[in-house]
Amino acid sequence: MITYRASLDVPFTTCATVSGWLAAHRRAVDVRPWQRAATCWVQAVLVLRWFKDGTALWLLACDACISQATAYRYLHEALDVIAQHVPDLHEVLAEGREQGWSHVCLDGTLVPTDRSAEKSPDTGYDLWYSGKHKRHGANVQVLTDPTGYPVWVSPAEPGSTHDITAARTHVLPALYRAAAAGLPTLTDKGYTGAGIGTKIPHKGHDLHPDDQTYNHLITDLRAPAERANALLKNTFRALTRISLDPYRTTQIVAAALVLLHLQRGLRTSGGDHGVSPPAARSMRRR
Repeated sequence: MITYRASLDVPFTTCATVSGWLAAHRRAVDVRPWQRAATCWVQAVLVLRWFKDGTALWLLACDACISQATAYRYLHEALDVIAQHVPDLHEVLAEGREQGWSHVCLDGTLVPTDRSAEKSPDTGYDLWYSGKHKRHGANVQVLTDPTGYPVWVSPAEPGSTHDITAARTHVLPALYRAAAAGLPTLTDKGYTGAGIGTKIPHKGHDLHPDDQTYNHLITDLRAPAERANALLKNTFRALTRISLDPYRTTQIVAAALVLLHLQRGLRTSGGDHGVSPPAARSMRRR
């Protein structure tokens, strides 16, 4: 085996921030943090390589000069540490209203996972298999600002869960309060019956011209939000197929959102982390 130098498409300060979080975590939980097999910087590079390139764990372990078991442990530890900084939904919505957002957009996405043999206790079918997408994965609800940038992600549900069911569990109660305060939510037809404050296109053919105009308006306003899921998955190749325990998808997607905010903030001017102010301040408070 030969070694060679390589570049990682991640800003230096993003890695430094993650390394600082890991160092603080080690000081809080380790009795002898100086006896770790790898430094905080090496651990930060390991998790960033896994996210950006989907690098195999055995290769990451080899490059870090640690065992494969230690590499898995370091990866899971880093995921938990980074995910702790995910923006809070209520704070994002409250500060979005302060910033004068006209609306937010809600959309669901399937984060592909390895095949799982777990059965649903209700139906007896594969719990993690999505009939809509014809593959195994986890259902994640993504909330975006009016520009289509993701500002919040929900805990993951098994792939067999419908979008409306996942939304009712994790996000709709908060969106109802936001709608009552003047911040409506735009969604697609998969959320029919979501409730007050949720703007959904009308279903059916040969619609009345008023309904057709309404549908066009909702579709045009939602168009920027279609890039949110692609932005997460194209930035972090690990999200194209997760080979870890599918129940870890919640921490993985939350950590990906935090890293996206950090990375975007360093490539744009102004603002804390360069993200939309609500998401930035929510991250800073944590």
